[in-house]
Amino acid sequence: MVARWKVAVAQFGSIPDDPIASARKAAGIIRQAASEGAKLVVFPEAFLGGYPKGASFGCPVGVRKPEGRQAYLQYYNAAIDLTGTEIGIVTEAIAAAEIFVVIGCIERDGGTLYCTALFFDGKNGLVGKHRKLMPTAGERLIWGFGDGSTMSVFDTPMGRVGAVICWENYMPMLRMHMYSQGISIYCAPTADDRDSWLPSMRHIALEGRCHVLTACQYLTRDAYPGDHESSLGNEPDTVMMRGGSAIIDPLGNVLAGPHFGGEAILYAEIDPDDVQRGKFDFDVVGHYGRPDIFQLTVDDRPKNTVNPLSTIGKG
Repeated sequence: MVARWKVAVAQFGSIPDDPIASARKAAGIIRQAASEGAKLVVFPEAFLGGYPKGASFGCPVGVRKPEGRQAYLQYYNAAIDLTGTEIGIVTEAIAAAEIFVVIGCIERDGGTLYCTALFFDGKNGLVGKHRKLMPTAGERLIWGFGDGSTMSVFDTPMGRVGAVICWENYMPMLRMHMYSQGISIYCAPTADDRDSWLPSMRHIALEGRCHVLTACQYLTRDAYPGDHESSLGNEPDTVMMRGGSAIIDPLGNVLAGPHFGGEAILYAEIDPDDVQRGKFDFDVVGHYGRPDIFQLTVDDRPKNTVNPLSTIGKG
């Protein structure tokens, strides 16, 4: 008989412009969740580095203002390197807790920023990442595009864990690729706090016959130091992201959430056998797939701007 596992989603706001403080906050949340028996925790999109809700970076169409370049510099400096102090803080807490963690970050790589989900294993530290393939709308101004090389799932005693970030979840072909890898714990870090988000997550749970864990920040405007452009108003207590985090089972039943009442850890027990029970009548990449009619080709090779001849054909 397969054991049931306690899992959690962390609905907390990051600390903009202070990624080390955000990492320390994450470490405390990890310790708390582990003390409650959780074996997996999912954090929101851009928890380390911050989601710049409402910022315009001084960029009307055809114009880049000096103050926008300065705002980008500040945001760039608040991003994280995957060998940096923030990673060490989180890794130490995860190792002590013996827990699996998925956490959103703003990853700094050369002169470009990426919206990334990081995967940590208690025994092995940072084991992988997924870079957001398609930043949405104004996000394309500040974030680069991921490629097909970071769409893996990771084996755990609870099942195969993977992540799809925010509106990537509306990309049917990306979802299909995740299902084809046998994902059973589908993590959806997001900045979407609308009422329409939960029905999308329930649909994905049903479509993929997988557990879905979605985490969104609960963030108020007073978390931002100084003046911060926002379409949501200037009141210091304006809620910029209201949460809505949830945990859903493979038949679309909501096990926890959605929660809109502030910062919180949401818990649920999941049964890995529920995945196979669900596939009894619907396996989208198996008996319901119809490969004689539909097929998907996925290019999962890394794409680099510069490829020295000495490296071509290697690896």
